[in-house]
Amino acid sequence: MSIEIKAPTLPESVPDGTIASWHKKAGDAVKRDELLVDIETDKVVIEVVSPADGVLEKIVKESGDTIVSNELIALVKEGAAGSDDSKSAASDKADKAESKSDSKSEDQSEKKASAASDDAPLLSPAAKKLAEEHGIKAEQVSGTGKDGRVTKEDVMNAIEGGAKPAAGGSAKREHPVADMSSGRVEERVPMSRLRAKVAERLLQASQTTAMLTTFNEVNMEPVMSLRSRYKDQFEKTHDGVRLGFMSFFVRACVEALKRYPAVNASIDGSDIVYHGYQDIGVAVSSPRGLVVPVLRNADHMSLAQVEAKIREYGLKAQDGKLSMDEMTGGTFTISNGGVFGSLLSTPILNPPQTAILGMHKIQERPMAVNGKVEILPMMYLALSYDHRMIDGKEAVQFLVTIKDLLEDPARILLEI
Repeated sequence: MSIEIKAPTLPESVPDGTIASWHKKAGDAVKRDELLVDIETDKVVIEVVSPADGVLEKIVKESGDTIVSNELIALVKEGAAGSDDSKSAASDKADKAESKSDSKSEDQSEKKASAASDDAPLLSPAAKKLAEEHGIKAEQVSGTGKDGRVTKEDVMNAIEGGAKPAAGGSAKREHPVADMSSGRVEERVPMSRLRAKVAERLLQASQTTAMLTTFNEVNMEPVMSLRSRYKDQFEKTHDGVRLGFMSFFVRACVEALKRYPAVNASIDGSDIVYHGYQDIGVAVSSPRGLVVPVLRNADHMSLAQVEAKIREYGLKAQDGKLSMDEMTGGTFTISNGGVFGSLLSTPILNPPQTAILGMHKIQERPMAVNGKVEILPMMYLALSYDHRMIDGKEAVQFLVTIKDLLEDPARILLEI
């Protein structure tokens, strides 16, 4: 019996997807829940698995084809791998192989190869695709992901470190490379769906919103002192969750959003939608580009819960495991360019949200304190906002509220 393999149901915000890569070929045996194909959308890579044991009978949609929700992409013949014909064919094949193998050394090499295959590290879909393109074996890459999983970044580091293609094969290139006689090389690569979507949304934000940015600076000494004092006890109490800076910023933003609901609102056509909750999007860098998973009901989350969730999202982003639900919605966004060394920047709105906070690098600078010059760890904050919805006075007061809460963290707990 043939089972139809269909594309998953995509949310309304994602009209279609693209077949990124097939992990099986037509005629290959498959097991239940074994990965068949990766589908790339504007936001995430979706893995489609086999619903039963059998054989991949037919591939309807090839790599690079565009698909929509619930569209037929393949057929799996259930139980075909265990049929009498298949067993007979496998038996004949095994007999021929045995008649050809005369030496013990060949048997030993087969066992070693099988053992090596069993011990091979687990690759994320993006990492596997990149490794195949460059002819790199999984054994050549050290995994830094969860449970030793090899991420795309690990493969890129291996390539940059001089990892050689596997013996008997060469690195594959799916895109043409123009190698000029002068040594100047050009490669034309199609833009990924995620990168194209990011570009589209950034262009939309700049063309359809009245975006302005206001800046301020915050003395990070109080937060840094509090973190230094309690970080070890915090980690011990909360089962290994580390105390970072993002949780303080999330909590400060939640309190500020409660006081200035217009900053937490969104624009829908000619309507203004005020949200009675705070869903904070946190921009995270991934091998595929920038993604923004959402902290749902951040107003009900403790510092430890915020830190644990952000770490979980970061690991999922590296492995391409973020789901649609985790990146849908959000009433306000925080972007931290400081982790890459940015001292000052202008964040761009994430429509239909009306504001976004940009964090930056903590830099020691001489500051005037009570008539004296002191060296303090300072951070520039940038708030970009849609002037159609938020007045300049309200935006400035919102940013000053965040500054005051961070410079006196006790206010966050006391909500004053």
